[in-house]
Amino acid sequence: MKSKLLLGMPTLIECQDIEQNVALCKELGLDFVEISMNLPQFQIDQIDCNYYKSLMREHKIFFTLHLPESLNMADFDPNVRNAYIQTTIDSINLAKEINIPLVNMHMIEGVYFTLPNQRVYLFEKYKDDYMHYIRYFGDLVNGILGNENICVSIENTGIYNLGYIRDAISELLRRDSFKLTWDIGHDYSSGNIDSEFILSNIRYIRHFHLHDAVGKSNHLPLGDGEMDLQSKIDMAKVNNCTCVIETKTIEGLRKSVNAINKGKYYF
Repeated sequence: MKSKLLLGMPTLIECQDIEQNVALCKELGLDFVEISMNLPQFQIDQIDCNYYKSLMREHKIFFTLHLPESLNMADFDPNVRNAYIQTTIDSINLAKEINIPLVNMHMIEGVYFTLPNQRVYLFEKYKDDYMHYIRYFGDLVNGILGNENICVSIENTGIYNLGYIRDAISELLRRDSFKLTWDIGHDYSSGNIDSEFILSNIRYIRHFHLHDAVGKSNHLPLGDGEMDLQSKIDMAKVNNCTCVIETKTIEGLRKSVNAINKGKYYF
């Protein structure tokens, strides 16, 4: 595949291990695999750094890392909060060890109470505490990364309508180590809730999750939905972003790559 951008794939549930994911990555002519730490086989204690480095050398690919989607660096319970922070620290150290350039993460809306006439988000209600934990997390990560050529990239999940989430991300972006991931399918299916904030911070975008969507249904193969994908690809090119083709099946990934190879999209 010829592309000016570095294109990758997620670790797929159909692939049993890293070898199967890497083999598919090479078969399709992609550049990297995004390792999902949601899966048991990709927990820190299951990753042999020397072996992963050998896979990178042998197949001329690289890895990015996706932190667990349950990550909550601002949980009010200190034991829970510290466990997630330690997971982040361990993941960054792994990234340093095997030359992973980007660690992807989600924000989390947290617990809310449903009252008769409103929903009360606890992070909003106790925002001073929340922002204190966010600043601590940001300073810690920024200090650990230092001058390393690694960024922690924050992915949108359709919650940027929440003011405290926008404020937390803005706080993290004040630190050089933090950047943005634009998941265009999540954004589209949420009614483009995230677009305004992302576009106002476009200089921070370093990573894209590309998939098509129809209404609320996303993670479709490129070309199977109703999205204007090319405009987002063009933005990725301007910002020199890495891009994950984030379909969730082997068939969907093959179909997406085939569409690219046929010239339907220009990377």
